[in-house]
Amino acid sequence: MSFVQIEGLSVSYGKVHAVRGISFEIPQGEVFGFIGPNGAGKSTTIKVLATLLKPDSGHVSIDGIDVPKYPMAIRRRIGYMPDFFGVYEDLTAAEYLHFYAAAFQIPRSRRDSTIGDVLALTDLTEKAQAPVDSLSRGMKQRLALARVLLHDPDLLLLDEPASGLDPRARIEVRELLKALQGMGKTILISSHILHELAQLCTRIGIIEAGQLVTAGSLEEIYASLGLLQVVHTQILNLSDELLTKLRATPGVARVDTQVDRVSIQMRAGELTAEDLLDTIHSHGARIRMFQPEAMDMETAFMKLTEGKTA
Repeated sequence: MSFVQIEGLSVSYGKVHAVRGISFEIPQGEVFGFIGPNGAGKSTTIKVLATLLKPDSGHVSIDGIDVPKYPMAIRRRIGYMPDFFGVYEDLTAAEYLHFYAAAFQIPRSRRDSTIGDVLALTDLTEKAQAPVDSLSRGMKQRLALARVLLHDPDLLLLDEPASGLDPRARIEVRELLKALQGMGKTILISSHILHELAQLCTRIGIIEAGQLVTAGSLEEIYASLGLLQVVHTQILNLSDELLTKLRATPGVARVDTQVDRVSIQMRAGELTAEDLLDTIHSHGARIRMFQPEAMDMETAFMKLTEGKTA
C-alpha cells in the first residue's frame, strides 16, 4: 500500500470548486512533484493532507491513517511548510527552534541535541545566534525546513519551498531536499520551477482547474506524450558503420552528427540513457563524453494543460 493515498478528493470554498475529485498515490520514500498554475488546487490539496482543511468528499490517508478522522496522529507524522511562513523576528534562529521544539513536545533533555542536528543538516549552525530578521530569504527557507524536521516526520509537505529564492538559494534548497530523500523521507513538493522538479522528483502530478491531468513517473508521462530525450556523446572512433548501427537501435528516433559530438534522440519509455550507453559500448565505440539532457518538463506541462484555473 502506498504511503499517501488520495481517492476522489473534492474541496470547495463556497461556490468555488478548488479540487474536483482527484486521486493519486505516493509510495514511501519517493519525491512527488505537484505541478500546476496558481489557483489549480495544489495548496488546497496540501492543506487537506496537513489536516488544515476538511474535504467535502473523498478518502485521504497517510500510512493507512484516515487524515480527517485522526488529525493529531497525522500531525505527529508530517512536517508542513507553507508557501509563506511567519517568523518571530525578535528571536534568534536557535530560540525560534526551541519554541517549536517545545510545541512538538520534544523532551527538554533532547532539545539542544535535536536543534543542533537540524541546524547542521540545514547548514545553519553558524547562524544559531543570529536574529531571524537578519537572515536572507534563502536562510529563512532553510530555517523553516529545520523547524519541520524537529520531530523527525515521515512525510514532508512543502508548498513552493523555492519561491522567491535566488538561483544559489534554490540550488541549496534542492540539495537539502536530495539529502532528505536519501534519509528515506517521503516528500510532496509543489513548485512552478519545472526544470528543478524534473531533476529532483521520482513522480509527478500535474493539476489544472482542480483536476488531475496526469500522474506517474517522469518516464511514464514522457512516454505517453511521445516526447524525446536527447543524449550528446563524443565517440573517438566514429564511423559510418557505427552511425548506421546507432540509427538502427530500437528506441532511437534520430542521430545527428555535429562538429564535436553526436546527438541522439530517444523515444521516452522505449530506451533509457543507461541502455543506450551499453549499446554504444557493445559496438566497440571509444566514448569520451556521454551527456543526457534533462527531460523537457516544460513541454510536457504545456502539452497537458490549457491554462485554466479553478
